[in-house]
Amino acid sequence: MNKVITYILVGLLVLILILIRAYENVLFYDPYLTFFENDYLYLDSPRREIAKLVLFTTLRFVLNTVISLGILYLIFKDKSIIKFSVLVFSVGYVLLLIPFLYFVINPKQEDYYLFFNIRRFLIQPIGLILLLPAFYYFRLNR
Repeated sequence: MNKVITYILVGLLVLILILIRAYENVLFYDPYLTFFENDYLYLDSPRREIAKLVLFTTLRFVLNTVISLGILYLIFKDKSIIKFSVLVFSVGYVLLLIPFLYFVINPKQEDYYLFFNIRRFLIQPIGLILLLPAFYYFRLNR
């Protein structure tokens, strides 16, 4: 594949990630979006539908993951990197969803900051931000 086309495709995928973030209020059910924008350390947890929240959080995680895998593939063109990334994203999802559910079901003000950060890993493409330089460094040293 031509490098110019690869750069354009990577740019489009990054643009899609930006659009997901820009239109998160419209696309996803998440009462915590406005909650964490305010002074959440002094507020009570918002009313929420747990099943709907988990479904939309999972949908957002899957969208970000698929787009991130596309970016990683376009940049490195290595199926073993994609296989390893799928494993990392899958294990990360399971390990992050457990405390996410705990904090959603048992909200306590002293846990809001930790919950905020766990939720951030689920709804934002932080996996891409971590894996991209890691694979680049791996490639340089191989």
